Amino acid sequence: MDRPGQRPAVWAFVAGVCAIVLFIAVDDASGQGRRFTRKDCLDCHTEFADRYLALKNLHPGVAGGGCDSCHLRHGLVPKLLLKESGNGLCYSCHARESLGLDKPEIHSAIRTGKCADCHDPHGAPASYLLKAEGAEACYECHDRKPYEQANVHEVLRRDGCRACHLSHSSDHANLLTKSGAGLCLSCHDGGGSSFEKAHAGYPVEKADCLRCHDPHSAPLPALLGSSVHAPVAERGCESCHAAPDAEAPFAVIAGDGELCLACHDEAGLKAGGEVVHAPFAAGMCLSCHDPHVADRQKLLARSGNDLCRDCHAEQGREVAFPHAALADGDGCLSCHAAHAAPASRLLLSDPAELCITCHGEAGAGRAQVTHAPFAEKMCSSCHNPHGSDSAGMLNARTDQVCYECHGDAAAAHQATNVHRPVLIGNCVACHQPHEAALEGLLKKEGAALCADCHADLTRVEAAGANHAPFESGECLTCHDPHAADFAGMIVKSQGELCLDCHSDVGDAIATATTRHDPASGGECTACHNPHKGKLNRLLLADPPDLCTGCHQATAAELAMDNVHPPAAENCLGCHAPHAAAEAALLTQRAATLCADCHDLEDEAFSGAHLGIDPAVMDCMRCHAPHASQDPRLIRANQHAPFAAGSCSDCHLVAQE
Repeated sequence: MDRPGQRPAVWAFVAGVCAIVLFIAVDDASGQGRRFTRKDCLDCHTEFADRYLALKNLHPGVAGGGCDSCHLRHGLVPKLLLKESGNGLCYSCHARESLGLDKPEIHSAIRTGKCADCHDPHGAPASYLLKAEGAEACYECHDRKPYEQANVHEVLRRDGCRACHLSHSSDHANLLTKSGAGLCLSCHDGGGSSFEKAHAGYPVEKADCLRCHDPHSAPLPALLGSSVHAPVAERGCESCHAAPDAEAPFAVIAGDGELCLACHDEAGLKAGGEVVHAPFAAGMCLSCHDPHVADRQKLLARSGNDLCRDCHAEQGREVAFPHAALADGDGCLSCHAAHAAPASRLLLSDPAELCITCHGEAGAGRAQVTHAPFAEKMCSSCHNPHGSDSAGMLNARTDQVCYECHGDAAAAHQATNVHRPVLIGNCVACHQPHEAALEGLLKKEGAALCADCHADLTRVEAAGANHAPFESGECLTCHDPHAADFAGMIVKSQGELCLDCHSDVGDAIATATTRHDPASGGECTACHNPHKGKLNRLLLADPPDLCTGCHQATAAELAMDNVHPPAAENCLGCHAPHAAAEAALLTQRAATLCADCHDLEDEAFSGAHLGIDPAVMDCMRCHAPHASQDPRLIRANQHAPFAAGSCSDCHLVAQE
């Protein structure tokens, strides 16, 4: 039995299916013979066809139109979609074993790169789909210079790299087809008379050919390096080795040192030097020199500084600030001798003089004040002669170098407030490291030195007030140049420092009855600028604005309708700024102070005050000193009889 609402839904579905069938039938009837034809890749990729199809060597997938052997079909999405990324795609057809990738030596281009680094995946004019023919393909990665010197190995010139090397992998080092002399003897007849003559009859076919010959190219004939030991060049092998027919023909006839000194003059090699290089003293000539052939002058086993770094690794480490002499010219030999020298550490001359040979201007010594280590030419007490990670080749950060001698300064600089150059260890911001015209090796004198960083601060206020020490450039009167435990790096607390000069203020504070809190608390800069200002007495602002910054209640009073004119104009008309004998820092007794403006003998004044003797009055018992809502500055809270002017209700008033 159908559930309610089910039957209409079924009929709707049936009607929809019929409509679709009808549409297909009509469309088929109106488009008989229409078929979708699959297009070829090259129908769209015409540029690809123009570029590759005429080439001599094509990838089988390209030649047979089988693009989908490597690519996924991508429809309208213009994106390169390979079936697998990297070399894995190539291995799907070219088995790893067929390329020899199971061998111990694998071409780095395959091991770390991609097949497409050497091969074009679609086609190329060169064989094996290589991007270039012969050695040119190798030169895409390998610098061609070592392979194109004056004398090129004939087989390399004729057949290219593949004459000796395999492309993908090998059982031998350097991808060689054979190892050692066996490879060379596949072309060179080791038993031939010319071969034996060239090698003085020695059985070199059992030796390492590369001890004398470069396998690719060399500056000299016979593929010999640029530096050839004389006995080798003259085929005088017996000068050093046993006879060619001996049981051990390659054995040397004496120890290294003894053998070399048979020809080389020891005294000449020392050149008068008394400090001898350890390998030279031990007769270990071969630790630095090759006995046969080398590509470097004097048969050195390695180039330049690299040879020295084999033993002296620390001196050869990479640093941020290297010594130019090491990087340029003769390198280590700019300062050191190879065999023996007159000075310690094989230096060419006394350290005191050696540095000056290049840094002559630094060693002029013409200034009045000279840094002691510099005067004594102890350059290495501050500088690392090989270079360092600190500017100027210093042995450490500037301050750490200075503290090696100035240990007392290191302790003194551990204060609460430290000068920025001291904090970052930049002593040479203010001091010359070698010599100067001023004491303390200062770069400039007084405020001129401070102005290098504090230019705006040290500029005198032409139209205002300037603190005397500031105006005369005596910064160190108040400030410590390095560090202090007081804000602003002042040498003492403000109270002590200011009173050193302003002793009159100190005396007044000491003997006063009342004292201004900032003055007694040594907070002079709460009211005064310590350097300069546009206002008299270096005030930070004019009273009453200066005073109401702290006295907020007074500021509120001055906003009332009736303000005492002296209070509105200048607090200092009535109050002392630092200390006073009267309460509230008044400069005089209240009645006396009021009499400066009010005529106490005037009849109107006497009448208003019921004839009371002014000498016994306390004006502030009734009047507010700063402001009031009452025009007469009467205080807000008043006794009713007083408010009514009926003093006699309480007081006996004398009658004349």
